[in-house]
Amino acid sequence: MPRLIIASKNAHKVDEIKAALKKSGISLEVLSLSDLPEVPDVVEDGQTFLENATKKAEEIAKVYPEDLVLADDSGLTIPSLNGEPGVFSARYAGDHDDVANNRKVLTKLSGKTDIDREAFFTTVMVVVGPKRANLEAAGRVDGFITEDWDGQETFGYDPIFYYAPAEKTFAEMTMAEKNDVSHRGRALHELMLKLPAWLAE
Repeated sequence: MPRLIIASKNAHKVDEIKAALKKSGISLEVLSLSDLPEVPDVVEDGQTFLENATKKAEEIAKVYPEDLVLADDSGLTIPSLNGEPGVFSARYAGDHDDVANNRKVLTKLSGKTDIDREAFFTTVMVVVGPKRANLEAAGRVDGFITEDWDGQETFGYDPIFYYAPAEKTFAEMTMAEKNDVSHRGRALHELMLKLPAWLAE
């Protein structure tokens, strides 16, 4: 059975991918970066989510050339802010400081209304494997940035991202509700549709 290395130490993300593989009837031994003896330090300096995900997967594949490697990159894009925070989403106001990142977005959007508060989340997934072209999948979900926030800490930009069909922010959703509509969930769904044919190449 081929090994699939998930380029992450995030246990929730690994479990989510394992569940999707099982649901799709795809048998792969799944490992995370936590299971590996050697992990290269990859600098994500790409200009796009695709560049970052591809670089991460390919750098790890150099160390584990017989395995399949899945990497992803995600972020928030606000068109009225020239696409910010984009690939800098995690470190927009400093290094992985969710509270500061949210405050920076709200400050930059202060006074803006309606269409200028439109935003979307994107996830790009890339799988690298021996002797085959890279497999790519992407997911996107559109919403609006709220005008205020209660300051409660939560995951990423979820507390200020309002998803109209659910009439609530991502932070107000249950995990199941969010997984059904999230950019990550949509990218993973597309990946599972493409993966069997890619594995058969």
